[in-house]
Amino acid sequence: MSWLTEYVRPKIRTLFTRREVPDNLWHQCPNCQQMIFHTELAKSQKVCGNCGFHMRATAADRLSWTLDEGYSRIELPKAPADPLRFRDQKRYADRLREAREATTLEDALAVAHGTIDGHRAVVAAMAFEFMAGSMGAAVGEGIVAAARLAVLQDAPLVLYTTSGGARMQEGAISLMQMPRTVIATRLVKEAGLPFLVVLTDPTTGGVTASFAMLGDIQIAEPGALIGFAGARVIEQTVREKLPDGFQRAEYLLAHGILDMVVPRVEMKATLARLIGLLRDPFVDETPPMRLAAPDPVAPPPVETVQAPG
Repeated sequence: MSWLTEYVRPKIRTLFTRREVPDNLWHQCPNCQQMIFHTELAKSQKVCGNCGFHMRATAADRLSWTLDEGYSRIELPKAPADPLRFRDQKRYADRLREAREATTLEDALAVAHGTIDGHRAVVAAMAFEFMAGSMGAAVGEGIVAAARLAVLQDAPLVLYTTSGGARMQEGAISLMQMPRTVIATRLVKEAGLPFLVVLTDPTTGGVTASFAMLGDIQIAEPGALIGFAGARVIEQTVREKLPDGFQRAEYLLAHGILDMVVPRVEMKATLARLIGLLRDPFVDETPPMRLAAPDPVAPPPVETVQAPG
């Protein structure tokens, strides 16, 4: 009896015991409901291989996908944490603390500098995972810092936008970031540097109404929602039914708001090509023409004159 209970039964239990499986091995596409293995999703840069749907990405993802290896993140200026001592269902200071613990970001922006396929660049990426990418004083300070860094390094500025708009917990202070970020874009342009904006899903509110629409070249990811007010608010205001695909990247491209819509896997190569064209537009890679040496001129024949007699 003892050998059954002490030896055989434990062996049987180990054969049929369920092993714990991580919850993040499979991801479901929000568009087509297809299950995607996490390694495949990482290789495709969070783009569904079945329907091409571009899932939302973090600010860290944007930086790693865009910049070459060896890039450096910068520490952004600090902003007042809770200038209005705002409180709704919970204190604004508590919301900030929870967002920082969940994302390891100080606020809804990350900035890094490095190279894009060998071209020097400063890249700023908004973080939708941090309070829906809302723009407060810290985001405004970060964009100004990114612009100054681009001028200092004589490098173009690439800015990924994703935001629900201004941060309501900071009131008028958040609205003041709209003109501040516009001035930041002017610093880059007055230095003769390219300012490239990549609009991702979603880009709305005060971000769209300020720096997001001031790029030298406006790029968007496929299917990105881009607009100022929501579609329902617009319909109630104009009292008309909006067309299909309204405020989507493809609709804006067809109506001249965007310059191009680029799939995510092609974004890095596209940015590198644009930076090369804007920074070195007159580089001629044609080898110099070599002129053939002239044929040596033969000396004139010497006439011999015979003496008389």
